[in-house]
Amino acid sequence: MKFFKKYEEIIVYIFFGVLATIVSWGSYAVFERVFHLSVIVSNTLSWILAMVFAFFTNKVWVFKSKSFESKLVAREFVSFAASRAVTGVIELVGVPLLEKAGLDSIFYNIVYAMKLEKIGVLLTKGIYSKVILSIVIVILNYVFSKLIVFRKAQKENANEEQDKAAD
Repeated sequence: MKFFKKYEEIIVYIFFGVLATIVSWGSYAVFERVFHLSVIVSNTLSWILAMVFAFFTNKVWVFKSKSFESKLVAREFVSFAASRAVTGVIELVGVPLLEKAGLDSIFYNIVYAMKLEKIGVLLTKGIYSKVILSIVIVILNYVFSKLIVFRKAQKENANEEQDKAAD
């Protein structure tokens, strides 16, 4: 319990980050495989869904920004969306570039060697490029959210902790 309390923010961030990643990857696979949308369109739509999901989970559970005053929520959402746009550009440009550069084919060879080709999602165009870029993006998103987006909430939470400790 002491470990969780010490690293609560990072643990909760990782938990919801995994869920946001599932939203992103799952919706990407649906858009590309079921609706036969291009890699770029599938990636854009999956990014938007994951970004909206991540904003609400980060606000409420990770950084505990408790105020829902409209001006604050608007400021947080705009700065969150802007910071995610920066990492979104990395993803939107990076996934197709890495896929076209042949990164995915390395993993396709592994899938075929392991005789897993019947698991269709493992052969989704661009999915391995998306996985690799997602790791980098998760780290960048945490830094942006902590240092820019929810900075005010972090200060308020720290002040509350100090007040509790003083009592």
